[in-house]
Amino acid sequence: MPELGTLSGGAGAAGVAGLLRLRRTVAAPAVASPLPSARCRAAGVVFPDGGQLVWGRQLRPALLLPAGLVPWQDARRQTLRPPAATAASPGEAKPAGLLEKYPAVVTGFFFFTWYFLNVIFNILNKKIYNYFPYPYFVSVVHLFVGVIYCLLSWTVGLPKRAPINSTLLKLLFPVALCHALGHVTSNVSFAAVAVSFAHTIKALEPFFNAAATQFILGQQVPLPLWLSLAPVVIGVSMASLTELSFNWIGFINAMISNISFTYRSIYSKKAMTDMDSTNVYAYISIIALIVCIPPAVIIEGPQLLQYGFKDAIAKVGLTKFVSDLFFVGLFYHLYNQVATNTLERVAPLTHAVGNVLKRVFVIGFSIIIFGNRITTQTGIGTVIAIAGVAIYSYIKAKIEEEKRQAKSA
Repeated sequence: MPELGTLSGGAGAAGVAGLLRLRRTVAAPAVASPLPSARCRAAGVVFPDGGQLVWGRQLRPALLLPAGLVPWQDARRQTLRPPAATAASPGEAKPAGLLEKYPAVVTGFFFFTWYFLNVIFNILNKKIYNYFPYPYFVSVVHLFVGVIYCLLSWTVGLPKRAPINSTLLKLLFPVALCHALGHVTSNVSFAAVAVSFAHTIKALEPFFNAAATQFILGQQVPLPLWLSLAPVVIGVSMASLTELSFNWIGFINAMISNISFTYRSIYSKKAMTDMDSTNVYAYISIIALIVCIPPAVIIEGPQLLQYGFKDAIAKVGLTKFVSDLFFVGLFYHLYNQVATNTLERVAPLTHAVGNVLKRVFVIGFSIIIFGNRITTQTGIGTVIAIAGVAIYSYIKAKIEEEKRQAKSA
């Protein structure tokens, strides 16, 4: 039988040994059967060690040997079939799953989860500051819980940890430093003023981004973008003049936060790596945590040890105090992670609208939950500022889309 050939020597033995090492894919017991040596020699098939072939579910004997060489084939006419996953022809299209059938629903769910986590974080964060006004320590807790979450995720391989070296650390350190400074100053602002007012001030972030792009990066910002920022500045100014919770600590720290996050964006563009966003954010969180610990110990450490922890525990109890800190850190990390995953799924214009709507949700829910009294002028100023951010985001997204189309053309 020349078409079968002769399995002898090193190559043949290696091939049979490889077949012997194949593992079954189902729980059915393997069937072992020695091949009659006379019939093998007659067919020209030689097994050097006179071994047995083990037939599992993955192996189809009819494909490996002639029909007459399978001793049980007459008694068992049904050939063992491969698993269903391999039964389909290579060109046959797989049926679309739920994620492929309804992408808009899935994206909407991502947005809802992002907003929900963000609102819960802001509300819980402010409630903690009402009985534990130590924003530096709380900022460390936010990052610490997030780092523990990342380490556990890496341990189970969801996601798999990306390797890092000194070169990547040098690229990520400025990003993490700006992230740490922006995070701490945001929390100082949230502790000092109403959440709604802090987010109104942070609506100025596009103005700082445009200024940095124009005067630091040297990239020309179109006139329509500058004009769209006018209502943002006017609205924030109107809201600040009559905000009942206004104080300079909250205002100045919110402004520093805007500047810090602007520089974070600049350094992020310089630190583009092949690493996925989940791993990048994990490494940034670890570095930011290390950066935030010394200021927290120096600035708030003595007060915390003397009466800070005791006062908080006396007001709400140890269990609630610890659980509040844990959950606020968890919600902080999750909302940032979900925000990243959400924004990776959508176009720049949807991204811009989503960011604006997120701020509207947070401001609205914080006013409802905490019952903050705002003046008519503050309300009008807030609406004008948010509308200005929406216009700016829309124009910026359209310009970026036109640039991409021009490059691809």
